[in-house]
This record gives sequence, structure tokens and C-alpha cells, in this order.
Amino acid sequence: MSTLTRADLAEALNRKLGLSRSDSLTMVESILRHMCEALSQGENVKISGFGTFLLRDKGERVGRNPKTGVEVPITPRRVMTFRASQMLKDRITKG
Repeated sequence: MSTLTRADLAEALNRKLGLSRSDSLTMVESILRHMCEALSQGENVKISGFGTFLLRDKGERVGRNPKTGVEVPITPRRVMTFRASQMLKDRITKG
């Protein structure tokens, strides 16, 4: 399996829209920057037809070291999850 990179996204914009390579990369960087900014300010990011990046606050809880069995407190934190849209799920499962 390969990995889709920023450069790959920029190349796709270059081919599909005819933008220059530098303009394409600037656009990709701008979109990612806006997404990161929104998430860092506590907003969820929804891309219609693709999915939603959700933020969730997890409370303090007790965890256990699997080797020793010793209980350890896990501090509260914010986590990000991704929920794929039904359209994306359908495309992935149908191939």
C-alpha cells in the first residue's frame, strides 16, 4: 500500500485544474492550515462526502500497566477521531 502525501494532492490539483505546482502546493497547505487551526480552537471539521474530524475530551481514569498490573492514573486529555461519511464507506467497501 502506498501513502497519499501533500505533494500527491498538489500534483492532482496541478493536473485537474491546471494550477502551477507552487500554487497547487500553496492551496493544499492553506487548506490543511485552516483545518489545523479550526481543530486547535476546539471546532470539529466536516468535509461533506468524506468524513468528520471530531474532538472529544476524555476524563481522568485509572489505567493498568500490562506488564506489572500496577494501576496508574491517566490524565484528562483531548483526542481527535475521524468518522468516515457513508459515501466514503460505500466507496471503500465496493472497491
